[in-house]
Amino acid sequence: MLFDIRGRRKNVVKVVYALLAVLMGLSLFLVVGGFNLSELFTSNTSSGGEASKPFEEQAERIEVKLKKDPEDPDLLLSLTRAQVSAGNSLLSLEPDQEDYTNALQQYRLASSTWSDYLEVTEEPNAGAAQLMTSALVALTEGSRSAGEAQSNLKAAVESQQIVAEQRPTLNSLTTLALYQYFNGEKKAADEAREEAMKKASTKAEKEEVEKQLDEAEKNSRNYRQQIKAAEQAEAAGAGGGGGGSSLEGSPNPFGGGPGSGGFGE
Repeated sequence: MLFDIRGRRKNVVKVVYALLAVLMGLSLFLVVGGFNLSELFTSNTSSGGEASKPFEEQAERIEVKLKKDPEDPDLLLSLTRAQVSAGNSLLSLEPDQEDYTNALQQYRLASSTWSDYLEVTEEPNAGAAQLMTSALVALTEGSRSAGEAQSNLKAAVESQQIVAEQRPTLNSLTTLALYQYFNGEKKAADEAREEAMKKASTKAEKEEVEKQLDEAEKNSRNYRQQIKAAEQAEAAGAGGGGGGSSLEGSPNPFGGGPGSGGFGE
């Protein structure tokens, strides 16, 4: 589904627009376990708003309990799950602009709660980390500035690293490497790639992983360059320069385009 793209954030959306589609394509290929972006969506047959109400109400009840014990890791974990589930439910059918905006807000709440949870737990829950990776990728794609996109992508890498450390599968390690390439962590990505290759059981799997990650590494360089240009343009605009982003009219670094997958706001 393609949403209208207007205003100052239009150029940033162009940069990150296809990121979700690329990662989704990888997860569709690697079905051997670990992270799969299809978890962003549910099969609930109710409307998005109606489907999200039980999770929002659950979140409200948990928040009441947290007022008495704000550092309870179990409560923070439960709240994170409820907020992600609320966001997922809003995207369960064919979301309109309001559903999409509200879903992103739920993911932002979940991101904040997740950060609080990570501060008070010594061993983060891998299942919740997997859910948060999905939400953070959606937030990366829906970011309102280059800086916000980078912050969300960094958080997605950190969540995926939790998954890969506790559940080191071909999928989780390959996905980690892909995220790290896009986040500019080439050395770490190369190491994750090496570990992923050890998990490949056939020559065909190894060749496909190499192909996917070679392409990701190549595209990530273009992505990083365009993000840098967007940050410079935003800084110039904030300083009163009024210049537009250098990303205007530039080719999509992933070879896709609006409507090829993922969302635009």
